[in-house]
Amino acid sequence: MDFIITTCDSAAGETCPIWPGHPSTAHWPFPDPWKFVGTETETMAHYGEVFNAIAARIVAFLALPIDDLDTATVALELKSLGG
Repeated sequence: MDFIITTCDSAAGETCPIWPGHPSTAHWPFPDPWKFVGTETETMAHYGEVFNAIAARIVAFLALPIDDLDTATVALELKSLGG
């Protein structure tokens, strides 16, 4: 594994397991849609908002010139995408 990204707000304070190799890690906080309370329509909209926010960060990450960046810069870019 090269990259480990946690996304749940509650995971920010947790200790991550030890991953094989030396992956870059980052936390991209998003609200947990499971905890949202609202009508079915509001809930579906909330899930869509969280999905779109995650997708936007993934697109931004995939646009990075990974092959042209050193490991430390990739790690910084990965963390900066977390907001």
